Amino acid sequence: MYFWIKTIALKIIAMIPARYDSKRLPGKLMMDLNGKSVIKTTLENIVNTNLFDAVYVVTDSQIIYDHLKQFHQNVLISNNEHISGSDRIAEFAQEMEVDIIINVQGDEPFIDTKSIRKLIDVFSNDDNKEIDLASLMEEIKDESEINDPNTVKVIVDSNNFAIYFSRHSIPYNKSNKEIKYHKHIGVYAFRKNALIEFYNSSPSRLETIENLEQLRYLEKGKNIKMVLTNFGSIGIDTMQDLNKARLHNDKN
Repeated sequence: MYFWIKTIALKIIAMIPARYDSKRLPGKLMMDLNGKSVIKTTLENIVNTNLFDAVYVVTDSQIIYDHLKQFHQNVLISNNEHISGSDRIAEFAQEMEVDIIINVQGDEPFIDTKSIRKLIDVFSNDDNKEIDLASLMEEIKDESEINDPNTVKVIVDSNNFAIYFSRHSIPYNKSNKEIKYHKHIGVYAFRKNALIEFYNSSPSRLETIENLEQLRYLEKGKNIKMVLTNFGSIGIDTMQDLNKARLHNDKN
């Protein structure tokens, strides 16, 4: 699907990095989510948005490859070792004729069409191509997530550009004021050149400290536009998250 932006047609694809050996929940993408694997649920939801020219899954696992190849053509297996999802998809994206690449983490099975469309629309008003990538954030409603290192927090400036991401609770509420915390949702929209520049660079200092790939973009001076959504993300990092996702799926 082509989106016409200021009379220029952009080719937009989705790529889902799918690593098998998660540190916190090994093999989580192949775990059952009410009759389907987590990764198959994510893939089907992205395909069903009908927003993309093509949807790819990029995996390091023969297990995931064989599982998905039964019903989806565009499944790729990495030739190289990668430390992040961005690196994994860039291995193949660098050879593709595309403008915008949407990176949806394989453990985000419930991302919705409206939120992804918001990411794509970010580039419609970016006449000067000042935005390198865009991503999603959501207000934290469950207070337990504020201090949970598995929930990545983000703070933004007055124009909703990312200032910093952390596993820590940011901003620190020293004055005990009522503030809103926002969690980062692992969905990105890249201009291709920003993704490839990331791929050709070394891990940055803060990225290594926090184990958050998005910090490399900030340390390289890239502009990350954050888009507020309220769809109720359930990223699966732990068994508790998976059980929560199963309950969500039952209700819907």
